Amino acid sequence: MVKIADIEIGEFPLILSPMDDITDLPFRSICKPYGVDMLITEFIAADGIIREADKSRKKMTFVETERPIAVQIFGHDLDSLLQSLEFVEAVNPDFIDINWGCPVKKVAGRGAGSGILKDIPKMIAITEALVKASKLPITVKTRIGYEETNKPIVEVAERLQDIGVKAISIHGRTKTQMYKGEADWTLIGKVKENPRMTIPVFGNGDVTSAEIALDMKNRYGVDGILIGRGAIGNPWIFEQTKRVLSGQIQRDITIEERVEVCKKHLRAAIQWKGERTAIMEMRKHYGGYFKGIPDFKQFRIPLVTYTTIEELLPIFDAVVDFYSKQ
Repeated sequence: MVKIADIEIGEFPLILSPMDDITDLPFRSICKPYGVDMLITEFIAADGIIREADKSRKKMTFVETERPIAVQIFGHDLDSLLQSLEFVEAVNPDFIDINWGCPVKKVAGRGAGSGILKDIPKMIAITEALVKASKLPITVKTRIGYEETNKPIVEVAERLQDIGVKAISIHGRTKTQMYKGEADWTLIGKVKENPRMTIPVFGNGDVTSAEIALDMKNRYGVDGILIGRGAIGNPWIFEQTKRVLSGQIQRDITIEERVEVCKKHLRAAIQWKGERTAIMEMRKHYGGYFKGIPDFKQFRIPLVTYTTIEELLPIFDAVVDFYSKQ
């Protein structure tokens, strides 16, 4: 059984990787029943938390059925990060996850996210201060390095463990790669192979199917896997992966179930964020919900252009009606 600090999170935990404007409470709640072992909020700016910005505070909201769950924070300034701890601890997640992995320019360009990988001593110093100040276990999500000539993750992971970090999640790309090319899991495997490592090591990057998850587990020996883009509009990937890991046959996901879950997600998102924002953000998920469905273009276009739920609901009904006659 894998533990973070003293909290059990599964035999081989599958974790929904945090993604901005994707892994909000509605989508996390959709994924949880399909076998997610641990959830993480969207990343939240420490500055926004201490300014009491409504959007930042709302991102920290979760429900008890989501446990175990981490609130993920990011920033480049130690004082802001330390101040944010009090607010995060007040909502009482199971863990606090530090994002040292985001490669987006507006984050990394300021030395937050994976930008910190240019200054490993600063990364270690800030993380150590947060570990000492936090009442909750601290975990870290990061990348294998800043650029092709700078991939110090094996040493970095050991140093993070030594200052008290309770688990590490590693995306197999550098900061400069962004999300291009292929994730390199070999260095994630080397972190796990390091005989001094005793904390859980989770792998992340390009896990888009249950079969890939099984292959990564077998080849690199990680303690668990984060699934990010492969889960967008596809909460079933967690159930399918659990089945493959246990030697079971995958089940077919019917068009009726796809539509039912998609509608449930849409309604929950509207309740959470309001109709306009929810409908815009749901467009990122439709490709996953209806991936591989033949002749779907006639429905895809209205799904990504209509702007009210009154317009969208008949489209979902038409999808079920059309494919039930096939």
